[in-house]
Amino acid sequence: MLFLLNDVVLNLSGVKLSPQMAARRFQSLPFEAVGKLGRELFAENPLLHLNRQERACRLATLIIAKAPRVNAALFVSPSYGCDPEEVMFRVATLGANVMAGLSHRQDEGLLDTLSTDREVWRRLAA
Repeated sequence: MLFLLNDVVLNLSGVKLSPQMAARRFQSLPFEAVGKLGRELFAENPLLHLNRQERACRLATLIIAKAPRVNAALFVSPSYGCDPEEVMFRVATLGANVMAGLSHRQDEGLLDTLSTDREVWRRLAA
């Protein structure tokens, strides 16, 4: 299973805790709490998706466990150590062809922040 976290496509196939297992284990945890956890992680480390991929995969697994249709999340932190409330959080559901294209471009070394933003997040549009 592929998941886009900011501008990195994560392959969740090798994650120890599958989304189904996480769903059962964290059944009582509301989706808002998962978002808050992600904001806290990205406030502490805005490049979590790049330099702590195992932790990023676990976060992605929790997001999927609480919202199975979601396969992309964006966390934007203004600075290291900022208040978690300052971290922007968005989720999206991408089509299989879009996700496959992003994954292929990442494998080729052609996926970057700007192209991902233009194609998926549209924060920097015109």
